[in-house]
Amino acid sequence: MSDELTHVNTNGEANMVDVANKETTTRIARAQAKILMKAETLQKIKDNDFKKGDVLAVARIAGIMAAKQTHHLIPMCHSLNLSKVSVDFEYLDSGILIKTFTKLNAQTGVEMEALTAASVAALTIYDMCKAVDRFMKITDVQLLEKQGGKSGHWVLSDHE
Repeated sequence: MSDELTHVNTNGEANMVDVANKETTTRIARAQAKILMKAETLQKIKDNDFKKGDVLAVARIAGIMAAKQTHHLIPMCHSLNLSKVSVDFEYLDSGILIKTFTKLNAQTGVEMEALTAASVAALTIYDMCKAVDRFMKITDVQLLEKQGGKSGHWVLSDHE
């Protein structure tokens, strides 16, 4: 893996990477985020007891929509035609683990889309539950896996 910053040109200026000559391959990425909360808040989510609606259903849609809009949020990201985005949830003792998956056939990767989906899903949970728990904590936003392109297949457990 190169230590070279690809989004900075030789003059140190911001630069969008030209991917025109890169090979089109199937690329996937998996990411996660956690949102920690009071036990009462978690139980209300499990019981679907929020006036704003089903918290996890809304967070799933928000995560998918965010992945599709990543290029509008992160300045140097390419606009991508995603073929798959999924957002899944796992209950923890003190919160929720959000896991995302993104996929496409393209000349550039989908890591930022997976990370954006996880982040926005967590923020949506916060937004929907803040009336009962203002001090929820979003943690552990990170890439778990990346595959495709010349850098190959990367899994977090291999690089921890």
